[in-house]
Parts: sequence; C-alpha cells; structure tokens
Amino acid sequence: MMANRSLLPAALALAALLALAPAGARCAAPAAAAPENAGPIPARDDAPFAIRRIAEFDRPWAIAFLPDGRLVLTEKAGRMFLVTQAGARTAIDGVPAAYDRGQNGLLDVAPSPGFTRDRLLYFTRVAPEDGGGALILARARLEESGGRARLRDLETLWRQRPASRGGQPGGIIAFSPDGGHLFLTVGDRMEPETAQDPDAARGKILRLNPDGSAPPDNPMAGQGGIRALTWSTGHRNPYGLAFTPDGTLWEHEMGPRGGDELNRIQPGGNYGWPEVSNGDQYSGWPIPRHATRPEFDAPSLYWTPVIAPAGLAFYRGTEFPAWQGSALIGGLRAEGLVRVVFDADGIPRQADRWPLDRRIRDVAVAPDGAAWLIEDGAGGGLLRLTAK
Repeated sequence: MMANRSLLPAALALAALLALAPAGARCAAPAAAAPENAGPIPARDDAPFAIRRIAEFDRPWAIAFLPDGRLVLTEKAGRMFLVTQAGARTAIDGVPAAYDRGQNGLLDVAPSPGFTRDRLLYFTRVAPEDGGGALILARARLEESGGRARLRDLETLWRQRPASRGGQPGGIIAFSPDGGHLFLTVGDRMEPETAQDPDAARGKILRLNPDGSAPPDNPMAGQGGIRALTWSTGHRNPYGLAFTPDGTLWEHEMGPRGGDELNRIQPGGNYGWPEVSNGDQYSGWPIPRHATRPEFDAPSLYWTPVIAPAGLAFYRGTEFPAWQGSALIGGLRAEGLVRVVFDADGIPRQADRWPLDRRIRDVAVAPDGAAWLIEDGAGGGLLRLTAK
C-alpha cells in the first residue's frame, strides 16, 4: 500500500500529484486508443475443457515443464518436487531455506533453455535476512540417482539489497526465446516509492545474462549496480512474465484497489507505479490515472474490479487449436482462468474468463498441449485441463 499523502484538501493534493514528474522518466508516445477495462466482463460457464485433479500439495507456488514432460513444482514453505503427469512425486533435496511469511517464500522455477545438456534449474526465493527477507535468483544442477533427486552446485546469481519485511516480491523468471538472456520481475516489496528509484532493487524487471551478469546492451548498462540490470521500472506486484511466440515480452501485475495490468514490456520503459494507476489506494485515496501522465507507459489491458492475476503462459499446442497464441492467466481473486487474445497489431483483449471456484496460482502448458494449473493454499490441487 502506498504511503499516505499529507492531509491537504483533495484538490490540492491531486494537483500536486499531477505536477510531480519523477527524475529519469522515459517519455512515451500516447497510446493510439485507450486500453480496455476487462474487469466488468462477466465470467462464462461454457468452458471448453474438462478438469482432472492430478495431485495435491501444500501451498504450491509455481510449476514448469521439463523436456521429458515431467513438472518441477515449488511449495512456498521451501520444498521442490519432480512430478510425473500421473501425479507421482519425488522430493528434491538440497533446496536452500526460504523466508516463508505472507507472500514470501520459495517462488518460481524454470529449467535452463539447455536443460537436456546442462541439467540446470533456475529458481527464486525470498531468503531470511535481517529479520525479513531478500529476493534471490539462484541456479543449481538437478541430479537424479536411485529414485532420488537433489540440487547440486548451488549458485546465487543475484541478491536483493537491502532485505525487506514486506511482501510483493515478484520473483518470476522468463528466458528470451533464443535462451541468451534471463528476465526477472522484482516487486516493490510494499515500499511503493522505491519503484521510481533507479538505485533501488524494487519495482523493476531485470535483464541478466544466464550467469547473472549485466548484458552490455541493457538500457543503463554502463551505470553499474541495479541500474545496469534494469530493463523496465515502475512495477508494483508482478506475478506474470512470458514471451509470445513472436518474441514480445508481456508482464502482468496486481494493482492496488483496482487497476490490475497487462503490459507490453519495452526496454527502458517506465510503467508508472506509484505515480499513476488505474486503481486507487486501499483507503480509497485516489491515484492519478495513466491517461494524466503520458510520459509513463500505460497498460495495454487492465482489470477493475481486479482479478488478482498470477501465472502467465502463452499457448502453443494442438489440444486447444482455438487458443493458439493466446495468453492464459490464473485468477486469484477471480478464482478462475482468463484467456487473452491479440489482434494483428498486438492489441490484447479478454476473450474468455472461466469460473473455477478456486484461486489459481500458476499456469503452464505441457508438451502435449494440455493446460496445467495449480490452486493456491493448503491442499492446493495440481490440475490438468484437456479438451471436452
């Protein structure tokens, strides 16, 4: 939640907000058309899929497929599993400790683009530090022998400084289509002002080489520190990051009271948080809308009322031919699955929202084209979706 402004008359406070221009904001051309608010679009009950509950876990957070069709699954408390598509699980030993508080814990996992060769798993966690936790990106080699699995040769690739007691860590990993770079979301840790501080490891999307170093062609590569890794800034609570088949990077993030966003990510982009939002403070205090500050990048699609998006995957497969190229987004508040389509100009719109009566934490697409979901919370199910 953003810190309270001084108790000036509302008109004066709003005027002050509109006049404030953060240093280093990137000018952006005004959007050709206002983004759609998909929040009021009702859910529909005619889902084209059947759901099978495969297994159950304790507060699962993320799923990712290995080339052989098995999944790697993380639980927020700090456990990681190999899971077959029949639901058989093998605990992975050697996972480092996580700071399991609120939204913090063991977070995302992604196999290396060269996993069949190097056996590397990349993963994020909030690690205990200074009475709170620091977001960490790490990688380790997955070793399997005698029916057991273990992480070996653990490397910390990036560590957030300083630590924080706040939630909203982000921690979502996406590899570029060529496998040459790793992108990482970093939330504002409930310290919203830091999202506009270029020297704060908060409210950013980072672009790294696979070894954690700064690519020389990043927007601020020559400036060192967090600036050298920053790809975009002004993000709040980003729990979705993925590339389209044509190589466009998309991110979604939770707004405050309204204003969940789907953003097309551009290098050097500034997406405005906390200076602008299409939502308001939880107290009801207004935040200037994106339309009032054209120097910031506006969302391409937003949701008020919110869906609380979590998990993002672009569909490629034969199980659901009509979904080809669609974005699949889990809904925590919406308790369902959202499908977004893109027109010839790359403009998104919500095509479907299916109610599932369960909070959906992550989404993935299997090599055979089935869609897989995990439920949020204790006893969260691993679900397989196939065409009816």
